[in-house]
Amino acid sequence: MRFYMTPGSCSTGIHILLEEQERVFEAYVLNLPAGDGRKPAYLALNPKGTVPTLVLDDGTVLTEFAAMAWWLAHSQHKRPLLPEAPQDMARALDIVSDVVGNIHGQGFTRIFTTDRYCLRDEDRDAVREQGRQLVLQGFARLATALERTDGPWCFDRFGAADAAVFYVEFWADRIGLPLPAACRRHFDAMCERPAVRRVLAEEGYRIRASA
Repeated sequence: MRFYMTPGSCSTGIHILLEEQERVFEAYVLNLPAGDGRKPAYLALNPKGTVPTLVLDDGTVLTEFAAMAWWLAHSQHKRPLLPEAPQDMARALDIVSDVVGNIHGQGFTRIFTTDRYCLRDEDRDAVREQGRQLVLQGFARLATALERTDGPWCFDRFGAADAAVFYVEFWADRIGLPLPAACRRHFDAMCERPAVRRVLAEEGYRIRASA
């Protein structure tokens, strides 16, 4: 497989799942700020110009987090990534969709790419604050989901939803946004997983100490 990624981005979540399942893959690092995502060769692969992109052994190209997580979960059963019960599997995909579509897609994009949302220069502070509130509301939803379980994970064991939740927790931690207690517990537990520690080290991030 070929995995196209940008360190510290949403692709970190898929990178973690690949490492957790001990997958064999080639990693290609894209510098999105430098325009790697808009180069013709990459657009021919992923017309959206986004990361992550996963090219399977048979040439199939996956360009959405949820699709990659679903494929990884169903193509290797020795380390399952989704709950077995249909209703829990649906809830896991609901969490992934909320992270990618709302917390990331609506909240963090307003914080990280503020200019995309500004009609006037004076809109910047309001747009950033809107993004901050959307992120905090999203973490409140995630905390409620995490509080349903006895352990730190979204369900009874680590899975795809945890990797999605982690990458937005990682962003919040990096920029100093407060995490609810359940999310902080989840983040700290994720930081102790060997696969997560390997991924962060490979992507050039110092392993944080648990609080």
